[in-house]
Amino acid sequence: MDEKTNWQSLEKNGPITEYNEPFIEQRADPFVCKAADGTYYFTASYPAYDRILLRSSKTLNGLKNTKERQIWVKHEHGLMSCHIWAPELHFVYGKWYIYFAGGDKDDIWAIRPYVLECADADPLTGAWTEKGKMGRADEDEFSFEAFSLDATVFENKGKHYYVWAEKVGVGKQISNLYIGEMETPYKLKTVQVLLTTPDYDWERVGFWVNEGPAVIHHDGRIYLTYSASETGAAYCMGMLAADEDSDLLDPKSWTKERYPVLRTDESRGIYGPGHNSFTEDEEGNPVMVYHARTEAEIEGNPLYNPNRHAMLMKIRWDEKTGAPIFSYED
Repeated sequence: MDEKTNWQSLEKNGPITEYNEPFIEQRADPFVCKAADGTYYFTASYPAYDRILLRSSKTLNGLKNTKERQIWVKHEHGLMSCHIWAPELHFVYGKWYIYFAGGDKDDIWAIRPYVLECADADPLTGAWTEKGKMGRADEDEFSFEAFSLDATVFENKGKHYYVWAEKVGVGKQISNLYIGEMETPYKLKTVQVLLTTPDYDWERVGFWVNEGPAVIHHDGRIYLTYSASETGAAYCMGMLAADEDSDLLDPKSWTKERYPVLRTDESRGIYGPGHNSFTEDEEGNPVMVYHARTEAEIEGNPLYNPNRHAMLMKIRWDEKTGAPIFSYED
């Protein structure tokens, strides 16, 4: 490729994308949605945990420097008045939806899942309306009664599924992942099904945690990544997998990796990688968006330390198993 062609490519696509480096600083729980027209949208947890911001770009790398727009702000009191966490933007059922978690100023750990809706073509400039708390199935007595967060949505074989983290237990609080089929964008059709609980030591550092689910499809398989342990250097990623033709509401359809698929790499200065999402670049190659820290020592409560940065990682596929490979090697 000659110098002229290189310059033309740079002019068209912007600066070369850097992987496994801070992409957007101080944005935890990053989520990138690539719309049908190729537009990229980015949202994440804002460090003050008090608003939902959205940005867009014609290129993936362009998200880095484009301006953010505030599309929603927390209530002054009551539901959705603090701890606004992990928003995700999805286009389902012909409209835009943002799924997020929020607490109550009078009960800050009463975290529950909520939904916003936008019927306009452009979610960045369109009008957003509150649809309230995510609804459970009529016969479900348990979902969203306790600390619930980190919901994601995916489609398979014409059905939409909702996956989220919820704490259970008396005394020892354990964060599990659950799945349900959706009846509408803001109500489940089926009762909750337990997907995974913190079984292994690497999921139990500080807190017993499975959270932050994300889904990617490949070669007839569904891969569901999640994050485990406390939000410091021990934070890491695990993975489940199922055949796309299996019953996704049957726990036996899913297999769980024994060891983390991504964890801290001190030699690279990447600590506590996790809470990822999946997208693709302009050529259709899969890319993971995740957050991580660049320092081992954290000042104060890790939850309120703002230095979790969105990063990008190229995804490769294992030639034998077809599973995604998560590697800091570019």
